[in-house]
Amino acid sequence: MRVDQLRGLADFPRVNSRNKQRVLLGMSGGVDSSVAGYLLREQGYDVIGVTMKVWPQDCISRAEDKCCGPQAVADARGVARALGIPHYVVDEADQFEKLVISYFSSEYQAGRTPNPCVMCNEKLKFGNLWEKAKGLGCDYIATGHYAIIEHRHATNGDRDYTRAVLRKGIDSRKDQSYFLFSLRQEQLQRALTPLGRMSKSEIRAIARKIGLRVADKPDSQEICFVPGQDYKAFLRSHLGENQFHPGGIYDLDGNFIAPHGGIEMFTIGQRKGLPGGSAQPRYVVDLDPETNRVIVGQAEDLLVEEFEIDRVNWISGAGKDDPGPRSA
Repeated sequence: MRVDQLRGLADFPRVNSRNKQRVLLGMSGGVDSSVAGYLLREQGYDVIGVTMKVWPQDCISRAEDKCCGPQAVADARGVARALGIPHYVVDEADQFEKLVISYFSSEYQAGRTPNPCVMCNEKLKFGNLWEKAKGLGCDYIATGHYAIIEHRHATNGDRDYTRAVLRKGIDSRKDQSYFLFSLRQEQLQRALTPLGRMSKSEIRAIARKIGLRVADKPDSQEICFVPGQDYKAFLRSHLGENQFHPGGIYDLDGNFIAPHGGIEMFTIGQRKGLPGGSAQPRYVVDLDPETNRVIVGQAEDLLVEEFEIDRVNWISGAGKDDPGPRSA
């Protein structure tokens, strides 16, 4: 497969010999961002690799196998060397603590389930890193997300401009467009995602063909800062026991079932860790932080016809001034 045949490169600006644009590529040390770097380089972009260090020094032992840990940095550096591109490590540990970990903890305290990857993308990868990208003379930031960002040129009178459109990646099993939902139009306009129109198997095949050592590296399946996916242990460590709010577990009729040690330990839809004694599996269907009540029910009780949403991001601009109801 020739690079000029790859579908993922059809959505963003072309490079010619007189217009060689520079891209800051976020590198996690995995196969996706590594192949993204290769594709961009082959397309003619001037690629600079960067890996964020998000772990404080006293937590570095927990980060060994994480996407931003020491091994990831070493893998990213090795790939950059193989591709012949420069590579830098930037220390974002303090900002990661303030913007991502604190958000993660406070959302659980409020009875909501956080999505830390969304916050990391918005605030760090396409936020703080952009300032560093500008300092390096970069025109774009690129990542290995499985999402499509189309760069469309339009004209309004005498003014030419570009609008970015965010779409799902074609590999439905790997689509990551929802991780980018909060990016503003100006952030999307300077973002490149070369893998959006490709499948995981294609990515690994390219990596093997060009001899990248990370070609068969397993995908990261965990929240990068939560060891073993044990978010309860992480919250205990991060918040301290005195920040947990014990209460009771009740059914939908208000009947008391059992006490609990903290509403922060539950998330809507959760089944694991609930008290037994029921013929049917129980699920968390509601959380009330004001009374510290955890409400449980059956699977069908999780279904709703209406819901409220916040942090709506009208990427296209249409609809942002109309707060009325919506249907889907």
